[in-house]
Amino acid sequence: MNQAHRRISKAVIPAAGLGTRFLPATKATPKEMLPVVDKPAIQYVVEEAAGAGLSDVLMVTGRNKRPLEDHFDRNYELESALTKKGDAHRLAKVQESSDLATMHYVRQGDPRGLGHAVLCAAPHVGDEAFAVLLGDDLIDPRDPLLARMVEVQQTYGGSVVALMEVDPQQIHLYGCAAVEPSDDGDVVKVTGLVEKPEPAEAPSNLAIIGRYVLDPAVFDVLRETAPGRGGEIQLTDALQTLAEDEKVGGPVHGVVFRGRRYDTGDRGDYLRAIVRLACERGDLGPDFKTWLRSYVTEEM
Repeated sequence: MNQAHRRISKAVIPAAGLGTRFLPATKATPKEMLPVVDKPAIQYVVEEAAGAGLSDVLMVTGRNKRPLEDHFDRNYELESALTKKGDAHRLAKVQESSDLATMHYVRQGDPRGLGHAVLCAAPHVGDEAFAVLLGDDLIDPRDPLLARMVEVQQTYGGSVVALMEVDPQQIHLYGCAAVEPSDDGDVVKVTGLVEKPEPAEAPSNLAIIGRYVLDPAVFDVLRETAPGRGGEIQLTDALQTLAEDEKVGGPVHGVVFRGRRYDTGDRGDYLRAIVRLACERGDLGPDFKTWLRSYVTEEM
């Protein structure tokens, strides 16, 4: 079946990082399990994949990541205790994470970068197009970025990356895309990619954020990709190869995202994400915003 028309059902979530920016909280707890309001960050990511119709999720993990598996598994003892108490509300919350998707796990024994983590998924993914979701980027469910990316991949084939305009002076923190316009207003054709360029050398201010829909040809490219920046196998380098030669695995397009994104990979942005999401919650927002206004006024 033509890759451009085969239904995408698999998502890959790299989750082998050490979370050093959040030490000592992440000494014994995976950074992906840090709570964002009352759910671990990783649950938002799996919910996003499931919401886009991707029911098969492979998590690429490392040492000390067992809590991730436990979170998405059933906890019969806890469920039994809640059932006996008649606490249907909390029971539903507990069961929600284990009902989201069919979960699979593979170890990235040697952490050699994002490209290597994606390559670890090759035996599971096979010859299908698939999505990659990075856990540090939370996308608001009211802005269905991943579903749009799947739609674009079904239309154009090849691979699709998520792009977002950033301050040009901040582009060195991201992978950056050189692009050409397309007939779709939010879609661009990617002609080149550079990992964390200096602002003066960046081809645009369009940063790659942590969502990808990839043609399986990326696996062969990654196997031949030498370690790049930081001595790691960079997914950006493999996508650059695909963008340079469409015969390898089809074109590379980008969806320019203008919606709500919460960065949980930085401590300050993590706190801001919690405040923003808490303010928008119907059960927490009204009281929390009242307290927040009072607190801010007192501190000014």
